Amino acid sequence: MKVLVTGGAGFIGSTVVRRLLAGGQDVQVLDNLETGKLRNLPADVLCIKADVRDEAAVRAACVGCELVIHLAAMVSVSLSTVEPERCFDINVSGTRNVLAAARGAGCRRVVLASSAAVYGDEPTLPKREDMPAMPLSPYAYAKWQNEIDAAYFQRFCGLETVCLRFFNVFGPRQDPASPYSGVISIAARRLLSQQPFTVFGDGLQTRDFVFVEDVAAALLAAAQSPQAVGSIINVGRGERVTLLQLVQELSDVIGVQPALQFADPRAGDVRHSLSDVTRLRTQLGIHSQVDLKTGLATTIDWMRSEPDAA
Repeated sequence: MKVLVTGGAGFIGSTVVRRLLAGGQDVQVLDNLETGKLRNLPADVLCIKADVRDEAAVRAACVGCELVIHLAAMVSVSLSTVEPERCFDINVSGTRNVLAAARGAGCRRVVLASSAAVYGDEPTLPKREDMPAMPLSPYAYAKWQNEIDAAYFQRFCGLETVCLRFFNVFGPRQDPASPYSGVISIAARRLLSQQPFTVFGDGLQTRDFVFVEDVAAALLAAAQSPQAVGSIINVGRGERVTLLQLVQELSDVIGVQPALQFADPRAGDVRHSLSDVTRLRTQLGIHSQVDLKTGLATTIDWMRSEPDAA
């Protein structure tokens, strides 16, 4: 099977690419390399350097593909509040390009990365896929629109679609040098270099952290499962961790005591997040295999092996 992975040079995408290759699939990547890196990919993987907003490039990349895994996006909530028009251009218009190109090329299925951000700050926990969307940022609105567009292509255009709402993904190859990276990679880098780490808010906000290999497993299951067609599915561990607990876990793994600084909460951030993983287990047959401490230890080992990361 020939597979296109958009955003495949990113940390989630490159993990998916490796799993696909291990399964004997023919894989190519489309990535503008704005946040992705060629060094994340095996040397023999074709990487088309192009943006998902480039309709011609996306159409050409989809030719001959049976499956598209769409991960390319502006991924930063905070950046989306500063550049909302650019966020909508990349995440909405770009995703529509991918869906249209996949349909035009006769692809069987598109699996799209959505986000837990669509739930917003509605207080009910855990977050279930049938709950109303209450997005708080341009990023969240864009991901919600992606789900609506996917449903349209599923119902009216004959293209199978599955949307996975990622919770807080972490793991090797997540770029800690980016100010828009995940909290774990940023905090780990600060602790490894014995620098203070800034906590936005009181540190009691909670997140559901899921290891990147578990996310990749969910993406591949969504590509094959007949029960998943047309569905929206949470991808998390179903465990709630405060930011302060997370920093302490990191400190224990690294072996240093954290120096914390506190600042005002960031615009667009939600207070609490926790996934209901019923659909993940029943429709995809996926149970998260990597607990937080093991995932953190694996991530720290990778960062210590990569001079630029640590």
